[in-house]
Order: sequence, then C-alpha cells, then structure tokens
Amino acid sequence: MKRAFLMLALAAACAQTSLAQTQASLGVGVGTVRFPGGTSFSSATFSPALEYATTDRYTGLAGSLASLSGGAWSLQGRADVWAATQPLLSRVRFAAEGIWAGTRRTDGGWTAAAHGIGELLWWTSDWGMAVGVGPSGGWIQDAPSVGAFHARARAWWRAAPGTTWQLSLEPTHFLGAWFTDVSGGVTIERGPLSTTLWAAARASDAYGSKAAGSASVRWFLSPAVGLEASGGSYLPDPYQGLPRAGFLTAGVRLYATRRAPPDAPRRWPPLIPERRGDSVVVRFSFDGAKAVAIAGDWNAWQPVPLRPLAGDEWEGAFLLESGLYHFNLLVDGWDWVVPNGVATVRDGLGGLVAVLLVP
Repeated sequence: MKRAFLMLALAAACAQTSLAQTQASLGVGVGTVRFPGGTSFSSATFSPALEYATTDRYTGLAGSLASLSGGAWSLQGRADVWAATQPLLSRVRFAAEGIWAGTRRTDGGWTAAAHGIGELLWWTSDWGMAVGVGPSGGWIQDAPSVGAFHARARAWWRAAPGTTWQLSLEPTHFLGAWFTDVSGGVTIERGPLSTTLWAAARASDAYGSKAAGSASVRWFLSPAVGLEASGGSYLPDPYQGLPRAGFLTAGVRLYATRRAPPDAPRRWPPLIPERRGDSVVVRFSFDGAKAVAIAGDWNAWQPVPLRPLAGDEWEGAFLLESGLYHFNLLVDGWDWVVPNGVATVRDGLGGLVAVLLVP
C-alpha cells in the first residue's frame, strides 16, 4: 500500500492564494491494460475526483468507470483521509490516515480494502519525514477476509521550486509472512506542464520480489482543461487479489474550479513588514473576521493572536532579525489562509506557506 502520491502532488501543484484548496474534476479518456500471460483489454474511462487540502488536512475521493469486453463495466473507487495535529514540540506532529479502496463489476464480483495508520511527523516548508504503524484488511466476494499489520517510513523533499521528491518504505506482515514495499517518485512542474515519475519494488522471500514503474504527464491547455497521458505498471494488490499489470492511458480532465497556473504565486513579492523601533509590524485585512492569529517558522508555528484595528484590519509586532521567514494566518480559530498578493512556497504536504522578508 502506497500513499496517494499523485493526488498529493496534484494538491501541492494547486497554486492558490489560500492554504485551503478544494478541487473537483472529471476525466474522460481511453486506456489499455495488459496482464501477465498476454491477456489485455481496452476501455473507455470516466474518472471523477474531488480533493480538499490544507497544511494539516487532506481528503481525496476518486473513482473510475471503465468499459469491459462483452458489454460489462468496472467501477473502482478510493477515499483517502489524512489529518495532523498542531505542532506539539517544535515541528513534531501526530497524524492519522485512513484509506478505503474497492472494485465492482456489473457482470458480478466485488473487492475492497481498508488501511489505517498513525504516524509521528517532522516537517518544514521544504522537507519532512514520518514513521507510523497500522492495520490493513482485504475482502473478496466469496472468499475469506484477510488482515495484515504494516509499518511505514516516508520522507519528502522540495528540492527546488516546482520539484518535489517522495520516498517510502513499508514492511507488511501478511498471512504469516513478510513483504516490504519500497517506492519513490518525483513531480516536476514547469509552467503548464506537470510530470510525475514513480518506481516501486516489493521484496519478499515468501511472496517473491517484483518491481513496477510509471510515468504521467499533464499539460494544462487552460486553467480549467488539462490533457493527461500515463503509462507503466503497478504491483499486485494482495488485499483485493488484483494481479500485476501494465497500462497505457490518455484523456482530458475538466476542472470545476479554474486552476491557477502552477507558477502563478511566485510572481507575487514577499511580504516586507514595517519597521517600528526594534520591532517589525505586519498588518492584514479580513472582512468580518472575529479573530486572527499568525504562526511562523520563527516561533515553531505556534499561533499568536493579532490585535484588531478599525476597518477589519489586524496588526502584530514581533522582534525578528533580518532574514527570510514563512508564515500562515489562522482566521476564527480554524481556517488557515495566506493573504492575497503575498509570495508563497509549498510546504511539502499539499499546502502553501507565505513568505516574509525582514530587511
């Protein structure tokens, strides 16, 4: 079981002026799947998706409806929910994730799988790492259910603007024996073009060792229309009894909300605070807000309340040395946002943080 890397990479690519990002889309395309032994089939595919991401929350819902030979259809679905606490010690947080996946054919037969994991994270705006453990389960129609215990260690690194790497290691105890999945990938964004490369390997004395890899390309013709193409192979899924297979797909994806180009936020300048004696002063405007707090890498991301002023403005004064900092704003105790017109960078987990430059 690997984390939904492509979904998180898409969330990270959403260039918004707010840390809260919601994206609904529909993909229409064609594809070919080839199984070991030479069996293959081609299909038309419809794939809706819905994502919501902030710096400490992620929810992804995705599905696909594909035509099969003989007039049958295959329905696949996946739900991924992840949430993290606020920083407990410096940049350390606890997080929990739940994943559900399932398939159904109109000519009979269904499968399902569920995974849960609790993890301890350490992250900055450019890199992070996490370790965790949790249970997994699988169900196949007319077959006994299966359970497993797995651990996960993962790391991510924003090597440069528009380039994000991920690596994960997952030992799993399944039906009395162990297998270990190692996977890694990179997403590179350059203007309207987004490319993801992914490789995975499974090592096991009991179940045999296997490898797989894939590549996908997305080219945005406009903020609401993207062309997609992908190909490669994937490892077998022991929980649902799905075999290893190769695939090749192409299609178009339509977005319900216009996506900003990936590089758009970098055209904004950093926030340069006002000097007032030994302090630096920041000021923000939020219409109708009842409370606004600021959290940054200068104070281990602990929210500090701002002072309300007339005209829906909020002000804060801090003792900061000259340098480059990152921050978020917490509005009304629950909504993390970045103010409009301020440069942002990705935090490595699907969100954005604002840039503060103290001269």
